[in-house]
Amino acid sequence: MVVSRSPAAGPAVEGRLRFGGVPHPLQEAVKVLGVEVERELRFDGHIKHIAKKASHRVSALRRVASFLDRGGKLLLYKAQIRLYLEYAALSWMSCSCAASHTRRLDSIQRRALRLVDAADPPDPPDPPALFEPVSPLDSLEHRRDVAALVVFHKAQVQGVLHLAGLRQPPRVATRSTRTVLTSGDAVEVPRSRASQHQRTFVGRVSRMWNIFTAAVPHIQEMNTQSVKLAVNRWRLLKPTPLRLVIL
Repeated sequence: MVVSRSPAAGPAVEGRLRFGGVPHPLQEAVKVLGVEVERELRFDGHIKHIAKKASHRVSALRRVASFLDRGGKLLLYKAQIRLYLEYAALSWMSCSCAASHTRRLDSIQRRALRLVDAADPPDPPDPPALFEPVSPLDSLEHRRDVAALVVFHKAQVQGVLHLAGLRQPPRVATRSTRTVLTSGDAVEVPRSRASQHQRTFVGRVSRMWNIFTAAVPHIQEMNTQSVKLAVNRWRLLKPTPLRLVIL
């Protein structure tokens, strides 16, 4: 597969890729570890595939929902449906069509949660039961943000070798103001006027990381589990400002 914006890039190498003397035709998409990567890096085919699988499982959940209580339905959703919606999300969450992809997956989660939150029919002798919603689930956006910051912590603080390419230089210390907090763990955010570059993983997560480290101290002393818990708490308290930063 040739990844290029130039229409002449594909014909330039067509027929020249050989393995054991056998020419290999160019492909519009290749699958790597279950993630379908397209020539234009749009991930449309991958999202379509996982959305179809998750949607089929929501339909299966609907068929058995009447035999399960709310806890059972929620457990089944987490174990059999949500894993498709979250698989390898960090690989496509910053692509140019990420907004439409996330809306599509969010709609599948809403369908599943409507089944989970549906009130169970009361027994005939008992009075009608009041609707009591189950504990709300974290949004898919919330979980993607937590995963992204945990990965960035592994690169920035723990120094994991295979994530060294994500590591960013520390930001020069500046004075904190009432509206902008700074911390010793802040990093330099890659600057670019191109909106597509601003949506890249490093750009988006660097901005998130600087806000997170300003609000949560002692990042250097935390292990992976501690960071995950801290990010979850912080993300629940700061939903609106975070969306303004990362979108």
